Amino acid sequence: MTSDPTPIWQPSDTVGTQIAGFAEYVSAQTGVDHPTYHDLWTFSTQQVGEFWSAVMDFFDVLADDVPDVALPDSTMPGARWFPGARINYAEHALRPHGTEDGPETAIIAEDETGTTSEVTWDELRGMVGSLQRWLRAQGVGRGDRVVGYLPNSVHPLVALLATAGIGAIWSGCGQDYGAAGAAARLGQLEPTVLIAADGYRWNGKAHDRRAEVEQLRASVATLRAVLRVPILGSWPDASDGPGVADWDDVVSNPTEPEFVRVEFNDPLWVLFSSGTTGVPKGIVHSHGGVVIDHLKLLGLHNDLRHGERFFWYTTTNWMMWNMVASGLLVGATVVLYDGSPSHPGPQRLWEIAADHRVSVLGVSPGYLAGSAKAGLHPATAVDLSALRVIGCTGAPLPAQSHHWVHDELGAHVQVASTSGGTDVVSGFAGSAPTTPVWPGEISAPLLGVDLQAWNTDGRPIVDEVGELVIATPMPSMPVAFWNDPDGSRYRDAYFDVYPGIWRHGDWVTITGRGSLVISGRSDATLNRQGVRLGSADIYDVVEAFPEIGESLVVGAELDDTGYWMPLFVVMADGAVLDDDLRGRIAEAIRSKASPRHVPDDIIEVPAIPHTRTGKKLEVPVKRLIQGRPLVQVTGVDTVDDPDALRYFAKYADRTGVSGER
Repeated sequence: MTSDPTPIWQPSDTVGTQIAGFAEYVSAQTGVDHPTYHDLWTFSTQQVGEFWSAVMDFFDVLADDVPDVALPDSTMPGARWFPGARINYAEHALRPHGTEDGPETAIIAEDETGTTSEVTWDELRGMVGSLQRWLRAQGVGRGDRVVGYLPNSVHPLVALLATAGIGAIWSGCGQDYGAAGAAARLGQLEPTVLIAADGYRWNGKAHDRRAEVEQLRASVATLRAVLRVPILGSWPDASDGPGVADWDDVVSNPTEPEFVRVEFNDPLWVLFSSGTTGVPKGIVHSHGGVVIDHLKLLGLHNDLRHGERFFWYTTTNWMMWNMVASGLLVGATVVLYDGSPSHPGPQRLWEIAADHRVSVLGVSPGYLAGSAKAGLHPATAVDLSALRVIGCTGAPLPAQSHHWVHDELGAHVQVASTSGGTDVVSGFAGSAPTTPVWPGEISAPLLGVDLQAWNTDGRPIVDEVGELVIATPMPSMPVAFWNDPDGSRYRDAYFDVYPGIWRHGDWVTITGRGSLVISGRSDATLNRQGVRLGSADIYDVVEAFPEIGESLVVGAELDDTGYWMPLFVVMADGAVLDDDLRGRIAEAIRSKASPRHVPDDIIEVPAIPHTRTGKKLEVPVKRLIQGRPLVQVTGVDTVDDPDALRYFAKYADRTGVSGER
C-alpha cells in the first residue's frame, strides 16, 4: 500500500459527466442529495433495489413488464432481479445510432497485418439479421447453445448478438486453445452450432487451425451445423459436407434482426473459469443482469457514451471481451484488435489507440510496466489527445505504473485500476470521474457493490488485510453454473466460508479514505509467523528492477511442517542474477514492504506460467512444489506455456525441497 495520502489525480469539472447526471436524477427521485461519490455509493448499497431501478430508468433500458420492486428477496445465492420483466441484450446493443449526417461506425477491427475494417451500425444490424436467419434454418431457438472457436475479430461479436437476439445462449473461446481444451469447455454445453475460424495470427505468424476445428467438430456429438469463418482465407471453396456453410455466403444478404424478449434472469452467455484447479466451470450470466451492470460500469464509471471509441486489449477467452461487446450498449464504437500487443513492437497498442482516436483504453498492468521498461514515450510518439481514461485490470497495478502514466500521458488522463472477475463478468472496485486516484490503490468500490474486507470472525475491518466479500447481491452475479442442478458447486465456490455472503477469494485492504488495495488471491496466501502477506506487495518492488522481467512468489507448507517462500524471477535480456542483485532485491523488499516479505530464496527460472488470460499461476506452482503431480495440479490446456509450469516440479520433495536452495 502506498504511504502517500496525496492523490495523483483529482476530479476537476465533473459537470456533464453521466455519473453527475445520474446523481441529480436519483436526488430528484428520492428527495435526498448525494453530493459525493461516497454518498451515492452508500445509497446504491443500502437501497439496492431503488438504485438498480434508477439505473434502468436513467439509461432507458428496453424491457417489458418491469415490476415496481427490483429485488423482492436479497438472499444469496438465488437472488432474482426484476422478476417477470422481459428484456434482450442484443436489442439494447443494436438500438439505432445513425445521424442525419450518415451512418456511424459501430466496430473498428484491426489485425496484426495492419488490415483495418469498419462496420457501421446499419451494416452490423444487417449482418446480425442474416446470421439469425441462418441459425433459425439450423433449428436454433430459445435456450439452444451456439458456440464459437474464434479470434478477436468482428465475427464473434456478430455471432453473440445474433444468438442472443433469438434467445439462444452464446459461448466462445479463442483458438490458442487446442481442440481438447476447447471441447472441455464448449462441449459441456451440448451446442447445436459451431462457428469457427480457419486460424489466427500471433506475433507475426499465421496459425492454421483447420485440423483443430475438425477435431472439435468430431468430439461434440450434438453439433448439427458448422459455420466457417475465413480469417486466413484457407478454407476450400467447396462446402465440406451437410451442415457446413461459409460466413460470407450467410451474411451476404443483409436482413433486419429480430429480438425475442426473454425473462430478465434468462441465460445470455456462458463464460468458463480458467480451469487451473479442476474442470472449467461454466458460469451462466443473465440478459438483464449484464445489461444494467455494464451500463452502470461503462456509462457511469467510465463515462463512455455514444460515438466515443472504446478499446480494451483482450482475447475472446477473457471476460473483458464481453465487456468490450457491451460498449455497444452505450452507443460507443468498439475497437477490436486480433494479435500480439507487442508485435511488431511494444508500442502497438498505443499506436492503435492513436490511430482510432480512442477515449477509453484498457490494458494490463504488465503492458504498462513493459512500456516503461522499454523506454516508451507514447504521448510524444503518437497523438493520444483523445485519451481520457486508462483502464487496467487482471492484476494489481503498482504505484510506479500510476506515476508513469501521469508523467508520460499527462495529468488529465485518469488511471482506472479495476478489480472484478469472470465470476460476475464485471468489476467490484474501480474509479469514476468523481473519485480521486491514489498511486498503487483502487479508488473505491463500484456503485451497487457492497464490498467489504472481513476478518476470520466475519467482521468488517478497515486498514487491515481481510477477505474480499460482497454483502448484498449484484445483478451480474451468476444465475447458475452449467450442469449444477442442485446448485452445490455454485454455493461451494462463493458461499462456503460465510453463508449468505459472497467470498471472492482475494485479500483486500480498505483504507480509511475508502480506497482499496488488492493483495492477491487468498488461496495463494503467504503466511509468515502467522501474518498473512500479499504477493502483490512483493511484485511491486521486484518488478521495478530493470534487471527483472517478471517474478512469482509462493509460500509452500511442507510435509515436515516447514515453510518455504521462494521468489522466482525471469531475468531481462542481458541481466544476470548474482549475489549483489539478490541482496539489493531483498533489501528493497525489506524496506518497501516489510522484513516478513523477504523471500527465503531468489531463484532464476526461464519463464513464469500464466493462465490464458495472463494471471500468474501461483496456486499450481505451490502445489507442484508441495509434490503434487502435474495432472492433479491443472490441465496443460489452461496454461499459456505448459513447459514453464512443468519446470517447477523440479523443486518438489516430500521431505524437504530439492533443487536450488
